[in-house]
Amino acid sequence: MKIKKTAIVGMGALGLLYGEHIVKACGKDSVHYVMDSNRYKRHKDEIYTVNGVKQDFVLEDCAYSTPADLVIVATKYNGLENALEVMQNSVGPDTVIISVLNGISSEKIIAKRYGTENLLYCVALGMDAMRKDNELHYCNKGRLQLGIAEEKQRPALEAVKQFFDQIQMPYEIPEDILHAMWGKFMLNVGVNQTCMVYETTYQGALEGEESSKTMFAAMHEVIALAKAEGVNLTEEDFQAYVQLLRQLQPDGYPSMRQDALAKRKTEVELFAGTVIAEAEKFKFPVPANEFFYKRIKEMEG
Repeated sequence: MKIKKTAIVGMGALGLLYGEHIVKACGKDSVHYVMDSNRYKRHKDEIYTVNGVKQDFVLEDCAYSTPADLVIVATKYNGLENALEVMQNSVGPDTVIISVLNGISSEKIIAKRYGTENLLYCVALGMDAMRKDNELHYCNKGRLQLGIAEEKQRPALEAVKQFFDQIQMPYEIPEDILHAMWGKFMLNVGVNQTCMVYETTYQGALEGEESSKTMFAAMHEVIALAKAEGVNLTEEDFQAYVQLLRQLQPDGYPSMRQDALAKRKTEVELFAGTVIAEAEKFKFPVPANEFFYKRIKEMEG
């Protein structure tokens, strides 16, 4: 199992970030951005830039796709079901799939359609990439955390490790990938929703008295939920993620704030919606996330 061709579904901030990295290492034809026919017709002649440098990306109508060695799912959560259709011709019997979506549920959804054998668990962490129109800007590329839930997935993990080593993609293999996924979920529940509701930046979220109080409360609600689910998130994990926030571009802001500014539907169901639904099973209150959910729905309206 050797990775040469990568298909990416989604041309948002992360899709462009990873595509640009792979193209720079392996050449233009190593990455195909796969999309439905209507989207392809709209975007096939557009010019994209990353940190001011024009990119010559290959866009592809999914109707004419052939199996790739690696598929990276980089859509929004509310675009995942469509992505499963779009990537159908790109997935062969040996295709490795990773999802860089936020949250803790995309792998389960992908597995229902494509099985688990070549599906890796993945967390995208520490990047501050922001896309505006067809321009991507970032200071910190962050890193990918990879892991497996079943031993049969190990050959796929080894193939991605070899590929990432070859192209010098920043990554790590944590001892407990589920712990890593819940940690990133905690971070996103806090900072994404805070930056949207308080209409602020990473720095503003941390330094505002009310915004930081609400953000930290929402994150601690995820810690309680994780423990109820058998995942040992700790106060040390909380402090580590807050420190990570302090390292991001101060005037940057996460995807939910970007969606709000562009008047796109947000991923509130993925964040507060998931916390509220899961907490209901254990009958404990999550007032910070209930506040975020209500306020974000009002803002979307």
